[in-house]
Amino acid sequence: MDILQKLDHLEKLIISTQKRVLTFSEALTYTGYSENTLYKLTSPKAENRIPNSKPNGKKIFIEREILETWLLRNQEKSLQQIEQEALNYTLKNKKA
Repeated sequence: MDILQKLDHLEKLIISTQKRVLTFSEALTYTGYSENTLYKLTSPKAENRIPNSKPNGKKIFIEREILETWLLRNQEKSLQQIEQEALNYTLKNKKA
């Protein structure tokens, strides 16, 4: 990637983080997904589909906040978080 391509990519990324509603192209930049993958994820037939809008039936728009929520679903806990939850559970349910 040459310097102009990198600058263009950075500009698109900055713009996409400032907007509430992203175009399909901006969502590509924001997520780093390939065009094919994002089309599949926004398809009505997709299982864990990314919610989106098609106001005129063609162009895809995605709310950035909804996209972020979708991207961060199914988070895995760190070992430290699991250990803390186990400790809290043990202390809470400790018999006197």
